[in-house]
Amino acid sequence: MNLFKKLLPLLAVLLVACGAPNADQATNEDLNVVTTFYPMYDFTQNVVGENGTVTALLEAGQDTHGYEPTPKDMAAVAEADVFVYSSEYMETWVPAVLDTLVDSDVTVINASEGIPFYEGDSHDEDESHDEDEEEHYEGDGHNHAVDPHVWLDPVYAKQMVETISSGIQEVDAENAAAYQANTEEYVKELEALNQEFQTAFADAENRVFVVQHAAFGYLARRYELEEVSISALTSNQEVSPAKLAEIGKYINENDIEVIYYQDSGNNDLAQTLANETGIELGVLSAIEGITAEDQAAGVDYLTTMRENLEALKLTIN
Repeated sequence: MNLFKKLLPLLAVLLVACGAPNADQATNEDLNVVTTFYPMYDFTQNVVGENGTVTALLEAGQDTHGYEPTPKDMAAVAEADVFVYSSEYMETWVPAVLDTLVDSDVTVINASEGIPFYEGDSHDEDESHDEDEEEHYEGDGHNHAVDPHVWLDPVYAKQMVETISSGIQEVDAENAAAYQANTEEYVKELEALNQEFQTAFADAENRVFVVQHAAFGYLARRYELEEVSISALTSNQEVSPAKLAEIGKYINENDIEVIYYQDSGNNDLAQTLANETGIELGVLSAIEGITAEDQAAGVDYLTTMRENLEALKLTIN
């Protein structure tokens, strides 16, 4: 049992003692929304606009899976009007947080509600190990067999935004019309993004792309592409020499010209294969490492997804 779980009972008592804002406080203040990590922050900010305050618990580069909320983080969630997260597959620590909110007035929004998740490629692991991973998830909240990266599919991103908007409108009915207008405007941009991907890849003959970390499966499925990954869903997974040799052979036999690594992760495996096969390195972003400086420079979900599109055009053509 990790320290976070050991402290949960004490944290719950402290949060109850501190108390969530009462009704009068909530009425006199702007809507306060706490999100988990950047994609949820960006989606929610586009819904809320100027009618509230949106913050994210995780900073750019923090490990979303292994994150453990501090008492300060727990208090921020308990004092919020709304708490938005992606899924229990991505933020594996969220169920423990929700257990502390049973006596709170916080509205919890699971942005991926209704989205079908699928199990990712586990490479060197056989079916029995997949079952073990499911037990691992039930036992301590970690499951890397299920791919959690649904927001990288623009169609699912649109669904997540609409789910977030619906929940926020219920909490703050007074400003529901403004939230709906913001949502409709942002949804149009997501629909345009989806159309750009569809148009770019509609007639492509080469539909395979090779990545270091298997984070782009939903995007691949949406546009009928094939993601071939060195490591599976666990970004820090150790990869055997045999696996590296297998991918290297695949690259050579299929005339792959680019191998992609994730912008917020280590690129050692991709660099090794690029050196061995003589192909170029490319960057794809899972949009988890957008910093405050990036945001100030105009970087967001839409601009980063368009950069991903341009990067994939090097291979998908």
